[in-house]
Amino acid sequence: MDDRGNMLTDTFGRRHDYLRISLTERCNMRCFYCMPEEGIPLRPKEEFMRQEELLSIAGTFVSMGVRKIRLTGGEPLIRRDAAEIIEGLSRLPVELAITTNGVLVDRFIDVFQRARIQSVNVSLDSLDAEKMHRITRRDHFEQVMANIRLLMREGFDVKVNVVLIRGTNDDEIGDFVQWTAEEGVRVRFIEFMPFDGNRWDWSKGISLQEVLDTVGTRFGANNIERLTDGPHDTAKHYRIKGHKGDFAVISTVTNPFCDSCNRLRLTADGRMKNCLFSGTETDLLSAYRQGEDITDLIRDTVLHKKKARGGMDTLDEFSKPENHARNRTMQAIGG
Repeated sequence: MDDRGNMLTDTFGRRHDYLRISLTERCNMRCFYCMPEEGIPLRPKEEFMRQEELLSIAGTFVSMGVRKIRLTGGEPLIRRDAAEIIEGLSRLPVELAITTNGVLVDRFIDVFQRARIQSVNVSLDSLDAEKMHRITRRDHFEQVMANIRLLMREGFDVKVNVVLIRGTNDDEIGDFVQWTAEEGVRVRFIEFMPFDGNRWDWSKGISLQEVLDTVGTRFGANNIERLTDGPHDTAKHYRIKGHKGDFAVISTVTNPFCDSCNRLRLTADGRMKNCLFSGTETDLLSAYRQGEDITDLIRDTVLHKKKARGGMDTLDEFSKPENHARNRTMQAIGG
């Protein structure tokens, strides 16, 4: 019996077999809830994992029980050696997936196919080109839409991630769900989450219940079917009767999924986070470069994982901006 997964079990009995690796902090968009318009200060490349370091550290996680790796950023596909990293990771015994803003996807279709990637998540916060331009501060709407359809034609499992922000795109909830009627797209609404510097407050958030109420008003509450979630799903899944696709809500704020969390994160500069909202990190890259065995560091970081949201168990604690000041901005963590 394979017992390697027990090496990544925390004190609450959660086994961690899913690693999200950020390839870069840089991005070719400037979404206002994620990154300043001018971008972020560029750091020396020596501070980030080189290709061979990333592949080796990822291999250590796999030897300890990781069975799925998702690549994130910033925008992962702008890294110059992204193709080589993807193909290198594909040689590991893992399910490989990627989250992207979709701008460069058409250049990587062959790479995805060779690497046997099936799941591609694409960030798209509006179905209106002008509004998308305001949100991202870049004019890539038509390219992203074309690449989403390209992915679907090529048989990929495509999920469209929509960060909902009141007064910005909450009026499009029904339009996104209508899209699932016409095409087999899978839309995932994400509750607006707090990170350092993104001026978060929950008055801008749209809850799971509000999404369902809005969808029910447009399509009829009796037409909303509750689908079965996977054991470690972050989203709650639904379908409108007769629609080809489905929709889901990632309710990190109002209905967190921490009890079943199986995720770990590795930032582009080689630091391990045991929770998206944790203010603490473990510097694996420095230890690796010094020739140390990083397995104990990984195991210890897993054991120190808090029960919920980096120790912010209640909505009141989660809503205090000072509790997020020690965490990074979203693009520096990895989406």
